Amino acid sequence: MKFKIIKKYKIIVALSGGVDSSVTAWILQKLGFNVECVFMKNWEDDDKKKYCNSKIDYLDAVDICKTLKIKLYKINFSYEYWKKVFKIFIKKLKQAQTPNPDILCNKEIKLNLFLKFSIKILKADFVATGHYVIKKRKKNIFLLLKGIDNKKDQSYFLYRITQKQIKKFIFPLGNFYKKQIRKIAINIKFKNAQKKDSTGICFIGKRKYKNFIQKYIKNTPGNIIDIKNNKILGKHKGLFYYTIGQRKNLNIQKYNTKPYYVVKKKKKNNELIVVKGRNKKYLYSKGLYIKKIYFIHIKKKYKILFCKIKTRYQQKEIQCKIILGKKNKILFKKNIFAVSPGQSAVLYKKNICLGGGIIIKNIPK
Repeated sequence: MKFKIIKKYKIIVALSGGVDSSVTAWILQKLGFNVECVFMKNWEDDDKKKYCNSKIDYLDAVDICKTLKIKLYKINFSYEYWKKVFKIFIKKLKQAQTPNPDILCNKEIKLNLFLKFSIKILKADFVATGHYVIKKRKKNIFLLLKGIDNKKDQSYFLYRITQKQIKKFIFPLGNFYKKQIRKIAINIKFKNAQKKDSTGICFIGKRKYKNFIQKYIKNTPGNIIDIKNNKILGKHKGLFYYTIGQRKNLNIQKYNTKPYYVVKKKKKNNELIVVKGRNKKYLYSKGLYIKKIYFIHIKKKYKILFCKIKTRYQQKEIQCKIILGKKNKILFKKNIFAVSPGQSAVLYKKNICLGGGIIIKNIPK
């Protein structure tokens, strides 16, 4: 790869120890920037097992910085993460919602604390991450575009970015495919070139979800109810263990030819409502409500907006109509499976991420 040397701005890279952020640092260094890195410790390990072990990631980050001969800083945001991400995650679970801590982590930690630390303390001109997204300037407005790799595009997780924040961010990987990034890492002989991508919720890691969550929320057993006949099919240990559309680990499928799916969670009665089969009447929604919609670059106040929407990461986008008001009502062109309160609905116009918000209620089919 050949790069044109440009003005030597100081850029701080959020280096996780993974291949994406490592290649991000290498690309920016090759472009001629003055590159330094920050490793963020966001979770205090609570056992000696290799679950969500930040020590391994930190050692990988150290190795990359030694290879590139660049400075590495280590900052501990564990307290802030606990207060602004994890406690809210637990609170929403107790409310029978399905929160997404990765979106909250980006909002509170990377887009806020990391940015402020880098600009104010390290005197950076810009910051960079290994997100697969593209930043584009249109006159005096910055747009957030989807990365060209549809399987890796991460705009869904950054819909809360503001104009003030995006102005200072650089996303070098948006115009690459993941396989290209792997190939670069192999060619420059990074030790983490074949390191697996982190998946799932980082603070849970490889542990079973139930085993982890029960440390923070007491089990609250209740009935599992068939929505069609109101029959009790079994017992659940707590509504927070389940999400809308879930069919595994219900402990009732083995008695039937068709699996059961979670339709809704009745917090008031502590009941888990299920239906046999992928029933369109109960599992699909024609729309949803969002209390507040956050727009990245739209300033004009619309009453009605037409765009596309997805209610889960890597879900195919669906055409929708947004009726903006006290209750932001969104209607889908096609019904969507398993719309879950607490999850984020993210809006798009072609390949541009417009923004989004937290789902408060679905509109049944």
